[in-house]
Amino acid sequence: MSQSRESKNKALVFNQRDYVAAERFWSSNYIQHSAHIEPGREGNGRPRSWIAADVVRIADDVLAEHWDVLQDEASRAESLSGLPMFGDRFPD
Repeated sequence: MSQSRESKNKALVFNQRDYVAAERFWSSNYIQHSAHIEPGREGNGRPRSWIAADVVRIADDVLAEHWDVLQDEASRAESLSGLPMFGDRFPD
């Protein structure tokens, strides 16, 4: 059965955090527009979870560019509402 272009693009963007396998889906000329992530395909790790909204451009069936909106996930002490950003409990 043939997958639609939309299905293929979703599978490409929402990988299963298998970064070694995912390398084949990034263009060698990948452009990272985030002010918080180092240029190129390597990026960087974080000591704290981010809440993110991502926008990507796919060209020739690989990730070509990435933009994002990011913020640190709020802790219990930082949450003025007293509620977690997602779910019903704060991250440990």
